[in-house]
Amino acid sequence: MVEPNKNLLLGVAIMVGFVTFVAMDKGLRIATGGQGGHDHSHGHSHETVEPSAIASGAQTNGSKDSARARKSQQSNGKSPAVATPAVATPAVTEQDKEINASVKLGGYLNLIADFTHNITDGLAMSSSFYASPTIGATTTVAVFFHEIPHEVGDFALLIQSGFSKKAAMGAQFVTALGALLGTCLGIAIQEFGGNASSADESAGPGLWGTSLRWGDMLLPFTAGTFLYVGTVAVIPELLETGPNKRQELKKTLTQFAAMFTGAGIMLAISWS
Repeated sequence: MVEPNKNLLLGVAIMVGFVTFVAMDKGLRIATGGQGGHDHSHGHSHETVEPSAIASGAQTNGSKDSARARKSQQSNGKSPAVATPAVATPAVTEQDKEINASVKLGGYLNLIADFTHNITDGLAMSSSFYASPTIGATTTVAVFFHEIPHEVGDFALLIQSGFSKKAAMGAQFVTALGALLGTCLGIAIQEFGGNASSADESAGPGLWGTSLRWGDMLLPFTAGTFLYVGTVAVIPELLETGPNKRQELKKTLTQFAAMFTGAGIMLAISWS
């Protein structure tokens, strides 16, 4: 009640973290033309039907020809010859090559996403320790236990994408350095940007006339990024992209405009 703009500012920081990850994810999907979507799986299923249809047609024609041959040989008094069925050998199509390329691309995109996610983990841990040692310890334990299944799943995905075990472990070590980078960034922002707990009265008012400093924005920002991670499974339609980059970019800008309009309405109501 003393600082009415404080909660508004914290809410804005949470939304900025959420929108930042949405923009990064959508940008990667649009740049790659929607690789790894449902189009490839459907196309692959259609592609496997055609050889079987051709093979069944060849066998049907072959059975008719063999029946005619048996009739002619029986009429001439000769024993019918055994016809060997035609075997259709599956060929490597362009569709299969495209699927393999999309799987490899998915592995590299996963490394980029994992590196970015680890940066936010480092930001969360550093900013939580500046808030209080208890919050810092709780955040560190939570990050540790949620990273175990995360890294195991990423390792399996890299192996599926064509990485060797040694290369997959090396790539994951590189992405783990993102947590160290995020921690260093968080410490730098806290030290140079300040925070409410260590702010000097001579420094003047904080952001929007509140006691909040730039360092205090890190924790709600990382909360918004974690909120995005939990929302992806709930609203998968938000991230669906197609091969038309111009159309997908226009749709993404429309989505962001709708989000910012809603947030602006809520802010206007809160200030009034």
